[in-house]
Amino acid sequence: MREAVLVESGRKMESEGGSISNGNLITTLPTSRLERLLRKRVLRSDRGYRDDDFFEGNTSVKHPTDGCEKLDARVPKQRLLVVANRLPVSAIRKSEDSWGLEINVGGLVSALLGINEFEARWIGWAGVNVPDEVGQRSLTKALAEKRCIPVFLDEEIVHQYYNGYCNNILWPLFHYLGLPQEDRLATTRSFQSQFAAYKEANQMFADVVNEHYREGDVVWCHDYHLMFLPKCLKDYNNKMKVGWFLHTPFPSSEIHRTLPSRSELLRSVLAADLVGFHTYDYARHFVSACTRILGLEGTPDGVEDHGKLTRVAAFPIGIDSERFIRALELPKVKGHIKDLKERFAGRKVMLGVDRLDMIKGIPQKILAFEKFLEENPIWCDKVVLVQIAVPTRTDVPEYQKLSSQVHEIVGRINGRFGTLTAVPIHHLDRSLDFPALCALYAVTDVALVTSLRDGMNLVSYEFVACQALKKGVLILSEFAGAAQSLGAGAILVNPWNVTEVAASIGYALTMPADEREKRHQHNFTHVTTHTSQEWAETFVSELNDTVVEAQQRIRQNPPLLPKEDAAERYMRSSNRLVILGFNATITEPVDTEGRGIDQFKEMEPKLHPGIKEPLKRLCDDPMTTIIVLSGSDRNTLDENFGGYNLWLAAEHGMFLRRTTGDWMTTMPENVNMDWVDSVKVHFIK
Repeated sequence: MREAVLVESGRKMESEGGSISNGNLITTLPTSRLERLLRKRVLRSDRGYRDDDFFEGNTSVKHPTDGCEKLDARVPKQRLLVVANRLPVSAIRKSEDSWGLEINVGGLVSALLGINEFEARWIGWAGVNVPDEVGQRSLTKALAEKRCIPVFLDEEIVHQYYNGYCNNILWPLFHYLGLPQEDRLATTRSFQSQFAAYKEANQMFADVVNEHYREGDVVWCHDYHLMFLPKCLKDYNNKMKVGWFLHTPFPSSEIHRTLPSRSELLRSVLAADLVGFHTYDYARHFVSACTRILGLEGTPDGVEDHGKLTRVAAFPIGIDSERFIRALELPKVKGHIKDLKERFAGRKVMLGVDRLDMIKGIPQKILAFEKFLEENPIWCDKVVLVQIAVPTRTDVPEYQKLSSQVHEIVGRINGRFGTLTAVPIHHLDRSLDFPALCALYAVTDVALVTSLRDGMNLVSYEFVACQALKKGVLILSEFAGAAQSLGAGAILVNPWNVTEVAASIGYALTMPADEREKRHQHNFTHVTTHTSQEWAETFVSELNDTVVEAQQRIRQNPPLLPKEDAAERYMRSSNRLVILGFNATITEPVDTEGRGIDQFKEMEPKLHPGIKEPLKRLCDDPMTTIIVLSGSDRNTLDENFGGYNLWLAAEHGMFLRRTTGDWMTTMPENVNMDWVDSVKVHFIK
């Protein structure tokens, strides 16, 4: 039974009796978010699934839910449209109208494999340029069998949108690497042209979503590639349920404010109903950016903009832990484990698994290992560091330079501490297949994650899931999002402090067995209970709840003024009182042209030019009395309304006058103000 079905489809049944009858089953509807989440967790605790269910279109997987299967069969599943930059499959063209597809199982894909309570569809770029209609039709048909829908982007859009704005601007900024100089952008493209391509690509994604959207669908947008997408979707259909999740860090407002398109991106994301991040820190940074850059109000629930609340929350992602645990029982993995144990017999194994990227801290990791060997020469032939560095963006000069730097450091250390029969570092410039990776995790004594900045880092989760027998130690960078989840069981380090990391390596290698056991058990419990499936289902459930709560808030808002009725009553009356606000009501707009808040113009509000003539006619009507109520001071109101026949109330009603008379105070004369002097001294300090 789905919580979304209970909230949405069950509303009518709830109003009629508060329960849903299904044979002998009477299910009371949960009334709060906490009750709904706890109920969902119980209902799905025993279910099973197969990895290929998602891609093979199997939406009829049955699982024990205490008799609720019959109700599930009666109520159609809610559709989930997952929108990401890349589809979870790689497409290879075999002929003009024939394609080969290969599934790429990553963190997000794994998270969605086990969701059986939603009918999921994946929308994204196929990763290939398909300019001809025949190819597009044939690829669309092939992908449909995998429940995927392609977005076709041409090479120029991909170059400026993906390689340009996403990878050259947003990615470095969100990882605290700063913005590139204008003259160093890819192919000397400007910020403006790359941002224009970014918006165009997002609109192309939105067009595909709109084409396949059905009423009641949930649209889940992913990552920094699609920050403009929520606004595009809401412009198309304001009732569409839209969530957006960021898989990278969100930087502090001081970093984000350097982005030329900072305000437009923030407002576009705020169009979503629910905005999610891996950690509370990232969510707090986002709310702070909206407050300081846009001048909006941050609340414990999110960001409020003129009565509309965008909920902002933390949803730490996990992994499919059962997949790794089951893999350790496979004959192929057991064979790899046996070979590795023989290969590294008599030596402790340390492991690093990273993409070759500036944010992963690979040079810092290797330098810390070198310092450890310098200070502990007895360990030179007793420990080995296996570093897997998966190449990425090999055509970018900065990445080529990083690769050369890592190779140079590894060669120096192996030449300095190695022997004819053994070297301290085994460095691989490639990825490993799943069985080999699981085996390597299983034989590792110490995993070393030294990210300089990382959204989450799921390598740490995968290592813990494969350590049921070995109970190895995890050394984890405090700058990885995983530190907030696994920090209690790991050894947290500052990767920039080489001495600290070296000391932590020594402590991890000699840690007592009972302490290793306790640390591992803490992390293992977290990894196996906070899974990727739990993450995805919680986010979608929260999105459904957020939309329902937003609808309830709208019902509580005062109704819109019935203009025609008000005008008719006004014309029939003979004695009228009109009370007008001033600031942001009848003032001229502060046009900053995307430059943020203009505090100088806000300090000197001016009456809107279009209001002056209608206001004068109202003031000259003997049957109408006008009062302007404002928080502004008396001088400001005098400057704007000196020529009108009306009443002015300054400083929220503290001072009052008719424009033909003098100012008078509304404060009673007998009020004791002796306390003012005792308080004033604190403000002077």
